[in-house]
Amino acid sequence: MIHFFKNSIAAIKLPDKFTYPFHYTPHPLCIIATKEVQAYLASQSQWQKELQQGKMFGVLIVQTPENKIGYLAAFSGTLASKSHHPFFVPPIYDLLQPQGFFKIEEEHISAINVRIKKTQNDPHYIDLLRQIEKETMQSQQELTEAKEFFKSAKKNREIRRKTGVPDAKELAAMIRESQFQKAELKRMEKMWKEKIASLQAEADTFITKIETMKIERKKRSATLQRKLFEQFQILNARGETKDLCRIFAQTIQKFPPAGAGECAAPKLLQYAYKHQLKPIAMAEFWWGDSPKAEIRHHGYYYPACKGKCEPILKHMLQGLEVEENPLLKKHYHEIPLEIVYEDNYLVVVNKPAGMLSVPGKGEIDSVYQHIKTLYPDATGPLIVHRLDMATSGVLLIAKNKKVHQHLQAQFKNRMIKKRYIALLDGKIPSKEGTITLPLRMNPLDRPRQIVDHEHGKTAITLYRVLNEQEGRTLIAFYPLTGRTHQLRVHAAHPEGLHCPIRGDELYGRKADRLYLHAESLEFVHPITKKIIFVEKKSNF
Repeated sequence: MIHFFKNSIAAIKLPDKFTYPFHYTPHPLCIIATKEVQAYLASQSQWQKELQQGKMFGVLIVQTPENKIGYLAAFSGTLASKSHHPFFVPPIYDLLQPQGFFKIEEEHISAINVRIKKTQNDPHYIDLLRQIEKETMQSQQELTEAKEFFKSAKKNREIRRKTGVPDAKELAAMIRESQFQKAELKRMEKMWKEKIASLQAEADTFITKIETMKIERKKRSATLQRKLFEQFQILNARGETKDLCRIFAQTIQKFPPAGAGECAAPKLLQYAYKHQLKPIAMAEFWWGDSPKAEIRHHGYYYPACKGKCEPILKHMLQGLEVEENPLLKKHYHEIPLEIVYEDNYLVVVNKPAGMLSVPGKGEIDSVYQHIKTLYPDATGPLIVHRLDMATSGVLLIAKNKKVHQHLQAQFKNRMIKKRYIALLDGKIPSKEGTITLPLRMNPLDRPRQIVDHEHGKTAITLYRVLNEQEGRTLIAFYPLTGRTHQLRVHAAHPEGLHCPIRGDELYGRKADRLYLHAESLEFVHPITKKIIFVEKKSNF
């Protein structure tokens, strides 16, 4: 299962610590191993159709007890409907084994699904539902017509009472007519109610049967999931074992999500620990087309997912010396923040790439901390809007709460004009246009955003190409909304420009920085009511 490199790697220095899997630059050995795996994938003609649809793969550089260096390879989920392939490490638990409890119970659940569908499609049940719908509509129509008729009759009686001089006999007749019409309406309502109730009672026997089967299916599925997750006995470098239920019990979701333990990274580490192989470095890459919602580019490296893998890897990496999360390192910028504009009420600064807008986890520098030091008497939240940590450019700050509220209202009402400059990895066919892709958070891989046409929030970006050179595109973005990662997703997604911003390690490929710069802002001054335009040109 272990693969040894085809060419000599003696000149390549091993890393001092293991890869931090959620934010990394692939080690040279991982890059060589990845190329060998990709060459193997390209040679497997029987998989090409499935691989074209896209799949995540991983490599793990390992050291044998004899100090030989090699690598392991894995795929996430299944490949060609199988969990086992000779070139790749096996799953932690093979849920596809024919005689295993999972397959047997899955067949029971499938049989319930067949019975549910059969009951739902029963001709008599379908006919009952149609009759109920038909009778309900007819009852509503007839009762509405009767009410209108009786209402008209009542109005006529009132006119006769006011304009005529009805005698006692005529008044008594009008009272009897009124009483008869009220009784007739109640009789009609009762008749329709009983008729529909009779049909509904017959339909309810089918509904009860279906709901009973659904409850059984849900109960069986939950029991199966728990039993399945208990089979995933996850090792760590200390030799300790925990099942997935215990691992996820300490998380917010409390229970493992579907597919937990089936990603490439846990498979690789599990095999290494079981076979006394020391993990040295790891990398994961995407092969094939991008999924519809997420953004994945063929051949690009990606960090491990947060929702499924973070709790598992947190356990599995215990006992290894792991690189520090680079995002949690201390980043103290000794150079003062550049002031682009300032008056008695607000200030605009040029935020450097790599600095947070507001304090986050760890001891990371932020614009807020700088501003608090510069203006100790300023009140209110100060920061009016935010830029991603990796994005540079103009950031608007209010010196008091009233100004802050006024400026935020302008952002909310889309009154503030924003212009961003970005350098894209590649060329796009159109010189200008509009991107409208709704976005929402990916709960299993925060902070990554996904496109969701059903549940996503509206996100609109105008763009105009400024220049093209050496296979890259310099572009201006004019966002009309302010969704998290909006420009990054709109640039990288296949339904957008399909051309990621250079240096975007979440949606594209890592570089020396994210080439996204907030170049200008135009807004109404909350106090003077004058139009304020501020600009800071990018250096790319």
